[in-house]
Amino acid sequence: MNTHNIERKEIEHIYGKVSPFELKNKLISLAEGQRQKSARSLLDAGRGNPNWTAATPREAFFTLGLFAAMETRRVCNEKDLAGIPKKEGIATRLRHYIEKHAGEPGIELLKNIVDYGINVQGFNADDWVHELVDGIIGDNYPSPDRMLIHVEKIVHDYLVQEMCYNKPPVGKFHLFAVEGATAAMCYIFDSLIANNLLAIGDKIAVMTPIFTPYLEIPHLPRYDFNVVHIVAKETLEDGTHTWQYPESELEKLCDSNIKALFVVNPSNPPSVAIKPESVRILVDIVKKHNPNLMIISDDVYGTFVDNYRSLMADSPFNTIGVYSFSKYFGVTGWRLGVICLYENNIFDKLLKELPQDIKEELKQRYEALSINPEEIKFIDRIVADSRQVALNHTAGLSTPQQVQMAIFAAFALIDKENEYKQLTKDICRRRQKILFHSLGLDLRKDPYDAAYYTEFDLLEWANHYYGEEFAKYLETNYKPIDILYRLAEESSIVLLSGAGFHAPEWSIRISLANLNDEAYTEIGDMLHKILEDCVASWIKTGNHISH
Repeated sequence: MNTHNIERKEIEHIYGKVSPFELKNKLISLAEGQRQKSARSLLDAGRGNPNWTAATPREAFFTLGLFAAMETRRVCNEKDLAGIPKKEGIATRLRHYIEKHAGEPGIELLKNIVDYGINVQGFNADDWVHELVDGIIGDNYPSPDRMLIHVEKIVHDYLVQEMCYNKPPVGKFHLFAVEGATAAMCYIFDSLIANNLLAIGDKIAVMTPIFTPYLEIPHLPRYDFNVVHIVAKETLEDGTHTWQYPESELEKLCDSNIKALFVVNPSNPPSVAIKPESVRILVDIVKKHNPNLMIISDDVYGTFVDNYRSLMADSPFNTIGVYSFSKYFGVTGWRLGVICLYENNIFDKLLKELPQDIKEELKQRYEALSINPEEIKFIDRIVADSRQVALNHTAGLSTPQQVQMAIFAAFALIDKENEYKQLTKDICRRRQKILFHSLGLDLRKDPYDAAYYTEFDLLEWANHYYGEEFAKYLETNYKPIDILYRLAEESSIVLLSGAGFHAPEWSIRISLANLNDEAYTEIGDMLHKILEDCVASWIKTGNHISH
């Protein structure tokens, strides 16, 4: 057997058995080999990493860094050694620096961010500027360890704007800055188990399709949850997926034995937000039938949907929110995320209702942190658990990361016309139109579509183009991996299987964020060609086809 056949057999063998991201790595290896032979560009539309970056907030960050370095030398300057920034008069010194460097990259935004903190938030000028300067230098442990004081308030307002559509519940959210949404997921899962809010074998629900770790983590031996899938299987009359949840699926949550619900909203891979009618049904079910339900909502794509509202806005008592800055600002390498929990919440309520023997165990777990460990809130337990409790004093996201996070958040708060937001939406929607045009399909207007990914069902497409009989032929004689393999082998195009996300077996995920516009024409054309080849094979079987 030649190398080509061995490679194909290996890919076929692991299909459906490993994460779609691991399968993607195999396809990339195949596509890269073909690219080198043909001098063709590798088109990896399996990545969620955007190919844009928010430049101005970065300019402000590095400009602030230069000023901060000057501040350290102002205190002590011995060749390569400097001091620690001093607070007194630092706001005035920064003001003079900004005036001196007017017109340079990042200066205007830096000035506006400082002014926003002083004039809108009411911060003391020296306190605010010193937190930014000392934070960007990174010379101290994060303090408080959960999140820097001024940074938390800025990020809080950003989340109210973007996740609550400026209509938050009364009260406030407590935030924990973390190393991206993936770290947030790990921390939350671990703390739920550590605090006996979830136990091995408990029943949880997962809204699917969903980002694969939410499917994989619950089945790890340390959790081994009993998983109920809430499936987005609503379709239009013509069979087109809307990626919305029928009421019959949401009603599964009436089962009070379901202790937790995990949701990515807007979804991944379809990147479609739950429509308001379904949110109302979900919130009503929780109130009437499952009031102790713990909801974990990952909202990373929310900024790409008009008028978006997270479940943490509509069901704040029951929801812990997870947000990452990575996609919107093009900062996957920075690892910037935040866990968000309403001040009055189901997690703290359930901690108080635990059996006394478990309370005693938890008292021992956290007794080094407080003389009243039973009063420690769940959000602060997550912080402690992130450092195995004993290292709580060194917990927290690095302060330079927190400062960059604050600058991104303030940048969005100051941008009252949402000019940056519109730019990011325009990129995704333009590429979506290009792809659908090359596929020969009409693009249905969907107000809940983030257009960050598109989840494309090949059987649905085959049926739309050539009818039900051909769709049956395709399903009987081919496998989805055949399509993915040909794309990689013949065109160096890499897409992800939707089945690994608990989407329909013949669906594929195409990222609209990470390739240049012309790539989506090439992807659509190649998919079209492969389907035409399948049609030709069908015709040879003697079946009649009418276009």
